[in-house]
Amino acid sequence: MWKKPTVRATVLTAMAVLVASVPSLASAQIPEGVEGPYRPSKVAEGAISQIESPWCPGLMLEVCPAEESRALRDSIHGLALEGWTEEELVRWVLDNHGERYLAVPQRGGVGLWAWLMPPAALLFGVGVVITFLRRARPPKAPEPVDPDEDLLSPEEEEFLQEALRQADEAEE
Repeated sequence: MWKKPTVRATVLTAMAVLVASVPSLASAQIPEGVEGPYRPSKVAEGAISQIESPWCPGLMLEVCPAEESRALRDSIHGLALEGWTEEELVRWVLDNHGERYLAVPQRGGVGLWAWLMPPAALLFGVGVVITFLRRARPPKAPEPVDPDEDLLSPEEEEFLQEALRQADEAEE
């Protein structure tokens, strides 16, 4: 049917992704009491964007494909429709699942260090690089010496002449 195996593999992969995404679309629930097209709550989306998934290590709650994460997202949207604020939603999730799932550090106390350390480390690194570059700069070239200028004082010249004469006598 297809002549190139890469085209066939690409089409089959696209079809598999499409088929795999259909069940996830079917499992999304529209909260009760909502009529017409459902638009997710900005408050709920803001809360969800601050939380890591308890079921998908390393993933945010908003992108975790686990069924439990979908249920938690639906619960958060439902509570937002009841009038909960973004802070209340985040606090509710953290109270039920633990503080370790807060993806955004707190803006006070120990969490303040998480905000201050990256820029401080960046500034420190820039300072180290600037210092290194200044020290690694090649030394300035010496000023040219005028051949007519006397480099030695008369006493130094006399001392060197005496030393050369003694060296010649020692060789003989």
